[in-house]
Amino acid sequence: MTDLRVSDLRASDLRTFLHGLWLPLVTPFRNGELDETSLRRLVRHYAALPVNGLILAATTGESLTLTPEETERLVFAVRDEIGGARNLSVCLGLSGSNTRALLDTLDRTAAWPIDGYLISCPYYSRPSQQGLQRHFSALADRARHPVMIYNIPYRTGVNLGNEAMLRLADHPDIVGLKDCCDDREQSLELLRRRPAGFAVLTGEDAQYHEALVDGADGGILASAHIETETFALVRNLVVAGERDAALSCWRSVADLTRLLFSEPSPAPIKYWLWRSGLIDSAELRLPMTEVSADLAARLDLEIERRSTVGTAGTGRHRVA
Repeated sequence: MTDLRVSDLRASDLRTFLHGLWLPLVTPFRNGELDETSLRRLVRHYAALPVNGLILAATTGESLTLTPEETERLVFAVRDEIGGARNLSVCLGLSGSNTRALLDTLDRTAAWPIDGYLISCPYYSRPSQQGLQRHFSALADRARHPVMIYNIPYRTGVNLGNEAMLRLADHPDIVGLKDCCDDREQSLELLRRRPAGFAVLTGEDAQYHEALVDGADGGILASAHIETETFALVRNLVVAGERDAALSCWRSVADLTRLLFSEPSPAPIKYWLWRSGLIDSAELRLPMTEVSADLAARLDLEIERRSTVGTAGTGRHRVA
């Protein structure tokens, strides 16, 4: 393994990048193995686009199918490819219901060249609000890099409520939230009450525009693998107060978010990236499977439609 390292970052450093558009990067596979060639191609592509950060080994990256060794290779390859070309933050996705095991993972990854962690609520065990608060406090106390919390109750079975979330937001190394609570009132209340410097990024692709109008700082969006510049522009227009232009821009990709989630993600996104030449295979690891023939046909039609107006939807241009 390369000896590449980056200096430790304090929470204030990551906070400055927690806005705008972040990608939960897919993990390319080929013939059952991590496809580092395609991975590096992806990173070069998105580093040239208006993306503020990458989340590695998260749900979209099929993290639960990766070995610890593959996750390490993934992180080091991405950081190596980014190099010093531009400021592009890299966070590592973590999940689990065993606090002690996650503490060990934080120790194991402490010297990795990452800028922070995105850590989901414990799944299946459904702890109390006190349990959730103590879980994340223990992790943030141990972590050598700042922590974003990922609240997604329809996957984990437990919702991190605002009272516990606001107490956690006072922790100096808990810097933000990926919000997938799927409850607009809860999200609005959090946005009203959050402390200064605590970022809220939506993870609900189909609600991206709505969340930005409500005051979210940006989005961590799987759909933004496609039409990346358009997703970034939506946020820029909202921030600039150009609400009508932002809505018009959003409408050009709103249907795309539904199409890309019409079957379990990231299969439709991987298919699109493969058809556009950004990755060499649309392969996924079980239990995830590739798209159906029906959806493949629909995706092909949409790729062709967008190609006729000068883009294959992967950012700025079609990849040969």
